[in-house]
Amino acid sequence: MSKSTNEELLALVEKAVAGDKKSLETVLSSVQDLVFNLSLRMLGTFPDAEDASQDILLKVMTHLSSYKGESAFSTWVFSIAANHLKDYKKHMFGKFPLSFEFYGDDIKNADIHNVPDLTQDVEKSILAEELKLSCTNVMLQCLDAESRCIFILGTMFKIDSRIAGDILGITPEAYRQRLVRVRRRMADFLSEYCGEYGQGKCRCKERVNYAIQSHRLMPKQLSFTSASVLDQTAMEVKEAMEEIDDLSQTFSFCKTYQPPESLKKFIEDFLDGTSYSVVTNA
Repeated sequence: MSKSTNEELLALVEKAVAGDKKSLETVLSSVQDLVFNLSLRMLGTFPDAEDASQDILLKVMTHLSSYKGESAFSTWVFSIAANHLKDYKKHMFGKFPLSFEFYGDDIKNADIHNVPDLTQDVEKSILAEELKLSCTNVMLQCLDAESRCIFILGTMFKIDSRIAGDILGITPEAYRQRLVRVRRRMADFLSEYCGEYGQGKCRCKERVNYAIQSHRLMPKQLSFTSASVLDQTAMEVKEAMEEIDDLSQTFSFCKTYQPPESLKKFIEDFLDGTSYSVVTNA
């Protein structure tokens, strides 16, 4: 997220509401990483996350005049995004829901050894990393939408329980209790099944060809490894963060990702199009 202070953003918001296009572009750019990463974790795939991010950024634009600076701008955007994503039904996993039981059964019973080499001359270690990032992201879809949002806010964004409670419309105490439960559920599954983060039998490198065969991995389209961001501070939401509990290493897969260039272009094209006047007059 942008290093702009909340006071600077509030000033930019006021200019944007008054019709300053450059200020609006700066405001949207400051939150596009936040919106995209929340969408990606909530929905599981890059195409779905991009579509939802466009919807959310449009909502931010059309409701911008209602932001009065009573909370951090990022908190206000989180509220819009979380409410949109919890009810989002158009994504792939909304049509084909997953469960931990399905994931566990596939790990235990899939025939991963009688599969030909399908790597298409791509380094197997690269494919294994892509599979690991994809798998752990998709695994979040085994949680119901509310639990998924709680886990993402608490584990990836590390948001203070008071702020997270406000975003989700629950008390800080209820948020903390549910976060502990969902973290434990995720940790138990990883510990039992995953060989990368736990003591399980599943090893990404051994499952690469099986994943390609079952269309879970495409060697020529490595979305996660190409978009992975090493600098975690790019997603800072608030200086006063809660301490990660002793499960932090278990959840080291919670990386951040660069939004696709097409999302940035969406903002530029929208601001240059005829629809911009409709938004500024909303």
